[in-house]
Amino acid sequence: MATKAKIARNEHRKAVVARHAARRAELKAVIARPTATPEEKAEAQRDLARQPRDASATRVRNRDSVDGRPRGHLRAFGVSRVRLRGLVHEGYLPGVRKSSW
Repeated sequence: MATKAKIARNEHRKAVVARHAARRAELKAVIARPTATPEEKAEAQRDLARQPRDASATRVRNRDSVDGRPRGHLRAFGVSRVRLRGLVHEGYLPGVRKSSW
């Protein structure tokens, strides 16, 4: 299990990303727009650089929703590979079976 501090920091990052998402999208649109002047693009880049680091969505870590394990996260289920195996064995995921050949 991940430490509570790591999980809390990741939750804080999610909140910061959500708070700055609209403004970041506006600035990125200005930078990508071909009709924008070089001055507008430079200003948008400066504004983007002034935002907090944690405002970027790539700073958020995908973690197991049960215990916060950071590695082996399976997006379709929201849990790690270790937790998925246990849930499948216990029958909590209908339609999913352990393969054997």
